[in-house]
Amino acid sequence: MTLLTRPQESAAPAPAPATAAADLTRLLFEGADRATVHEPWQRLISRKEFRHRPDLTPAERTALSYARLRMLDDAVDSAAELAREPRRLAAMHEWTGVVDGGLGTLAGIHYNLFLGSLIDHDPGADRDLADFTSMRRTGTFLCTELAHGNDVAALRTTAELDPATGGFLLHTPTPGARKFMPNTSATGGPKSAVVAARLLVRGEDHGVFLFLVPLSDETGPLPGVRVRRLPERTGSPVDHCLTSFDRVRLPREALLEGAHGRLGADGTVTGALGNPRKRFLHSISRVTVGKLCMSGAAVGVTRAALAIAVRYAEQRHISGPRAGERVPLNAHRSHHGRLAEALATSYAMTFLHREVTAAWTGHAEEDRASAERLVAVAKGWITWQARDITVECRERCGAQGLFPVNGLADFPLNLEGAITAEGDNLVIWVKAAAEMVFHHQSEPIAPPESPLPEQELTSLPFLRGLLARTEALWQERTRAALRRAPKGDPVGRWNAASSAALRMVAVHAELRAAEAFLSAIATAESPEARALLTDLCRLFLLKRLGEHTGDLLADGHITAHHVRALPLTIDETTAALAPHLPTLVEAFDLPAEYLADIPIANGEYVEHTLPDAPWPSPAPLRPSHSVPRPRRPHTVNF
Repeated sequence: MTLLTRPQESAAPAPAPATAAADLTRLLFEGADRATVHEPWQRLISRKEFRHRPDLTPAERTALSYARLRMLDDAVDSAAELAREPRRLAAMHEWTGVVDGGLGTLAGIHYNLFLGSLIDHDPGADRDLADFTSMRRTGTFLCTELAHGNDVAALRTTAELDPATGGFLLHTPTPGARKFMPNTSATGGPKSAVVAARLLVRGEDHGVFLFLVPLSDETGPLPGVRVRRLPERTGSPVDHCLTSFDRVRLPREALLEGAHGRLGADGTVTGALGNPRKRFLHSISRVTVGKLCMSGAAVGVTRAALAIAVRYAEQRHISGPRAGERVPLNAHRSHHGRLAEALATSYAMTFLHREVTAAWTGHAEEDRASAERLVAVAKGWITWQARDITVECRERCGAQGLFPVNGLADFPLNLEGAITAEGDNLVIWVKAAAEMVFHHQSEPIAPPESPLPEQELTSLPFLRGLLARTEALWQERTRAALRRAPKGDPVGRWNAASSAALRMVAVHAELRAAEAFLSAIATAESPEARALLTDLCRLFLLKRLGEHTGDLLADGHITAHHVRALPLTIDETTAALAPHLPTLVEAFDLPAEYLADIPIANGEYVEHTLPDAPWPSPAPLRPSHSVPRPRRPHTVNF
């Protein structure tokens, strides 16, 4: 039965939510589009085949992820249409990452990087995709090289035009040019790859292009393809490998062409983008959608971690201040305060992800660069926040959180992969920072509508304005640092400015998240939901501004009264949210089947998952007269 269908262009309006949780769910999951973008994946991971399997080895877990990939493919109406729709791809990661990080990795590679690249290059070409859309062959993507990492300009794999056949010879010239970490093992069946390689024509290097390459069949690697399994890594296991090529022959149609670059019959390379670097970056634009997918996976596991931690904190009782009294963990500010802050951030992450996805899917060509930059900035901020929050949730569940069966232990480790995949966070932020120094103008500082002493820290517009001023401050510091640095040393000049520039990027991400939050508040239908979102947004902004109060005070944007009032305002906002943490996680709409399988989310302990065994009866005490008397100490002679 087909579970996953494309969003309809004219979906019927959703009925008005009956509760605050229902309204929050509507806002978190895209309103009327929820039924087509999110609910199919919820239904998929509700199936028993997606429950935790504690008895598997890493190799068996990888094989299970491939089996689940086929279940996912069976449920999709059209694999090609899924690959064309970034919103659905990101939503797929948002839900599958909760139950199987390895599945999310494999699905992202197959549908986005592999199949999406084939579709994007020459969309009108008559290329047969049936083997890939039916999963008779699994697709993978080979770009990164062992010795070159993020330095794509240094890739050394070559595809040399063979004048005799019109095809190519794909070759790995050095050990450092081996493709690093693609899932190219025999696990999962026959595979094909999109491979990034330098196009050589009569000895001339025309830059990096993509090539479609069959890697293996049912018996293993094809001639000339060498695959070496890498050691097991942290997080959900995937069959990562080193892959190299020994003059593998490819047909002419293996080259993926498009308007950005074509190879003529006479060996001439032409295209709208004459610069080889621009051609290559255009050809791997699927990496941008991959960043959206990594961000989607991060917001999904963050919400799941918080749902588990809040449910545990409500159900786990500890000794209270009075004799015989028992109180839930969440009764304590030291516990629920951290969860409330994390919830505020998780809502901001989700709303930002929705805004960024919409910006990417709807951008005009002239806005492509800024849309790509926003996706990169959001990916870095969201995945870093997700790691911090999932670690916090694990800690709040104590030793019970260390067991994978309780749903939390794998999340931070899987997020390490998301932080590195599709561009290391720091690397893509450095690139974004360099662009923003000159190609992004921070918001002009307007005079406040009322005298500064009258401005209250409870006012969202006031807090949002302070965050905008903070971004402008760090942008000016970055530009000033560049002006001060000596000429003639590009690396030295950037080193002088990079610290301030990265702070600017971080504040920019927070500002965009706050703006997405405010937009969600404006569309809330339930007064209760609006009030909760307002408190969450206030807490988010207050916590973000805390580290910048010195600068804001020095520049006259706040007063000493504001600085002194900040801790109390945070505490009061946290207290207002504390009773509503269950409602806030109920809105995450996690499948009941998923939560039912997690012991600590249901008032149970990890031992609940062990096979039934009778509790042994205590051994009977011996009669008192048979208890041996203590023996007198004696002296030992040496």
